[in-house]
Order: sequence, then structure tokens, then C-alpha cells
Amino acid sequence: MSLAAMRLFLKEIRVEHTLFALPFAYVGAVMAARGWPSLAQLVWITLAVLGARTAAMAANRYFDRKIDQRNPRTAKRAVASGTLAPSVMLWAMAGGIALLILCAAMLNPLCLMLLPLAAIGILVYPLCKRFTWLAHFVLGAVDAFAPLGAFIAIAGTVTLPALLLFVAVTVWVAGFDILYALMDYRYDVEQGLNSVPARFGERTGRVLPLLLHGAMTVALLAAGMLAHAGRLYFAGVALAAVLVVYEERLIGIAKDIFVLNDRIFVTNMAFSVAFLATTLASFTLTR
Repeated sequence: MSLAAMRLFLKEIRVEHTLFALPFAYVGAVMAARGWPSLAQLVWITLAVLGARTAAMAANRYFDRKIDQRNPRTAKRAVASGTLAPSVMLWAMAGGIALLILCAAMLNPLCLMLLPLAAIGILVYPLCKRFTWLAHFVLGAVDAFAPLGAFIAIAGTVTLPALLLFVAVTVWVAGFDILYALMDYRYDVEQGLNSVPARFGERTGRVLPLLLHGAMTVALLAAGMLAHAGRLYFAGVALAAVLVVYEERLIGIAKDIFVLNDRIFVTNMAFSVAFLATTLASFTLTR
């Protein structure tokens, strides 16, 4: 693959969005280790997230290429427009899953045993919009395998705080994916595709994300309490509550749904990094 093609591929799978998934993966690892995991563990967790994210985005671009061709917003995507061959995404899916398997094997036997669940989710979630409006939650669960898998990689077991972290990330991602679906509301209705806005209307598409992010805040609070996190962890939970209030204001005043999604994305990325910082500080600086 030429350098130009590689750049196009990385742009197509939005490799920079891997940074969105990593902070909560590290939160799971820090919570399990009750401090810093080893450098080797962090490296393998990082590579696992990279592999999973690459496979998931490649699957999305491959399976949705016909849908993307008909949607004015996505018609210029590389695979949809024919600029990049669909076979590139098939190879990326295979490579991403292979990297994920390697990382799971290097981290923990339980990670390897549970890996088929994550792999199936990664490859199947792009198809869900054809059948159910719950597709947002399937995507959320796929992303939530990152912190759950990282926790298992360190602890070698599944605990209630780990499951609550899984729930928190599931509803967090589902929330802003529902807002994202507002950009394709009319297209989804016309094409018979499933999303919360298409099924329940635009107002629900704006209100439900706030409720889901409120549920995320509660799940994070419960996870920290059960994990006996330090006080600074709960400063991160407070940030989650502030996030919900800020999003409510953004949604209330936004006229352009595209601008709204850009702001929501940047705000949530900043929150995930801040929450990682408060979690790490709570287990390393204070008790």
C-alpha cells in the first residue's frame, strides 16, 4: 500500500478516534491494579484497543459501503466512492482481530476465553441498524469491552465495579451515538434504517442522550464506591454530572446539528481524559 493510500485508509477509519476509547480502557486497568499497571500491560492494552477499533471501523466502512453511497453526507467516503477498494477493509478487519487475539493471549487467559464475544460484537454491530434501533447500545457495548477487557487483563476476574464500568461506557457511547444519528434522521427514515431518532423522533434523539449520560454518572459513582476509590475519583464523577448539564445547554441552543455533534465529541473526549486523570490520582495520590 502506498503512503497516500495508507493516509487515506487511516482517515477512512478515523484512527484518531482511538484516543476516544483509550482513556476508559486505562481507567479499567487502573481500577483493577489500584494504581499503575506495568508498562508491558499498558502496551498490550493499548495495542488491543487499536486492533479492536481498527477492525470495528473497517467493518463499518465495508458493510455500510452501499448505504454510504446513497447518503449525501457519507457518499464521499473512500470506500463508498470507490477511491479505496473494499478488500482493504477486509484485510484491516482480519489484521485488527489478529492483533486483538495476540494481545489477549499476552495479557490474560480469561481475556482470550472471552475474546469471541468482543470479536462478534465488533463485526456484527454495523449490521444492527438494519434490524433494530438498539444498534446504538450494541455500539456502546462494543466500546465498553475496552475497560472491561482491561480490568480483566489486570485482575484476572470480573467484579461488580468492572461490570458497572462496562454499563457506564455502554450508555455513554450510546448517548452521543444517538445524537450523531440526528445528522442522518431524514435519510434513515427514507431508507428504512433503524435509529432512536428515526424510530421515536428528533425530540427523543435529543433528550435520551442526556438521560443516558445521567445513568453513566450514577454507574461511575457506584463503581467507585464499590471499588473503594479515593476521593479524587469522585471529582471525576462530579465532572460527569457537569458534562450532562453542559450537554443539556448545548442541545437546547444548538441550531446546527453538525456543529452540535462536533462540540459534543470534543467535550466528551476531554471528559474521558479528565476522568482517567482523577481515577489515576485517586488510586495513587490519596485514599
